[in-house]
Amino acid sequence: MSLIEAIVLGLVQGLTEFLPISSSGHLRVVSAFFGWPDPGAAFTAVSQIGTELAVVIYFRQRIWAILSTWTRSLFVRDLRGDINARMGWYVILGTIPIVVLGLLLEDQIESVFRDLRLVALNLIIFGVLLGVVDRYSRKHRELEDLNVPRGMAFGMFQALALIPGVSRSGGTITGGMLLGFKRKDAAEYAFLLALPAVFGSGVYKLTDIGGDEYAGWGATLVGTIVAGVVGFVVIAWLMKFISTHSFMPFVYYRVGLGIVILAMVSWGVLDPQGGAESQAGRGEIVAEEEGPAGEAPETGSAAEPSTAPSPEPTEPAAPPAESEETPRIDPTTGWEIDPHSGLPRNPATGLLHDPDLGMDVDYDRETGLATNPMTGERYDPVPVG
Repeated sequence: MSLIEAIVLGLVQGLTEFLPISSSGHLRVVSAFFGWPDPGAAFTAVSQIGTELAVVIYFRQRIWAILSTWTRSLFVRDLRGDINARMGWYVILGTIPIVVLGLLLEDQIESVFRDLRLVALNLIIFGVLLGVVDRYSRKHRELEDLNVPRGMAFGMFQALALIPGVSRSGGTITGGMLLGFKRKDAAEYAFLLALPAVFGSGVYKLTDIGGDEYAGWGATLVGTIVAGVVGFVVIAWLMKFISTHSFMPFVYYRVGLGIVILAMVSWGVLDPQGGAESQAGRGEIVAEEEGPAGEAPETGSAAEPSTAPSPEPTEPAAPPAESEETPRIDPTTGWEIDPHSGLPRNPATGLLHDPDLGMDVDYDRETGLATNPMTGERYDPVPVG
């Protein structure tokens, strides 16, 4: 992943993490739109650490009150009825659903759940649900009205955010308003409830950064810093906005974006799988359909006795020579490697992809030179492998 990709995706993460429009869904969509490989669940989880640090800074007084009061209440019985002590337990209990489901569904989260069609449908469905709940629910409760059942219910709604397109803040806030909490109180508890889950997920995924992951350490660090800075600005704005406005602007945006994504997938502009895993799958399908190079498929007439002269026995000798032309697959992106340039070809754009730059490039077959799309300079690309 190039630094430009990291900055763009970090900006997207920071802008969308706290708004009820799904940050993970936007990361998938933006990557697919620019023809970049899926940044992966690891990059998403780790970059969210930056936005949660913004939560810690913004709600620092409240968080300190919760931590200090909850800790002292373990030894001082009189403090156990304090809202801050109780909030500590509610956050712990409310985190259990997303931790359990996250571990059980880890494989699906990193593969099936990242299909752009599913992301689009979730944007639409949960956007409409957010609008209906915001419009018709009776919002009369405050954080002091939290109890164990309500805290656990918040946690169940937060667990929906494991599926890209639902939105962690959107799902949790929707659940909070459905339970009768005011917009600002539901949002505040949603952000506090996310802290253990996001930090835990980020730390858990740290070991996945680098290696076979598309995003390396440098790009992930840059994306995390950008996400944190932008996230702080967004959370400060949102808390003021929802004090006097409804969530309807976000509902309209979610529904509109979902429709656009579905349309672009239907028209073939976006690949619904759009990442390294899906491209590898396509390459495998092509290989299976072709079979051993040069081998003719069997026909139903093969079993019938034939009176026609049999072909010369020397003709089948061609397969071994043709097998050398079997397309090579780039192990990082899963895309077929162009034999002339040695670079993988992005199936979504049809252009060659330079892993060193982390972006698609124009390639001149006559000169063997590629053009850097950012600087316009022509250079000799380094073949993959």
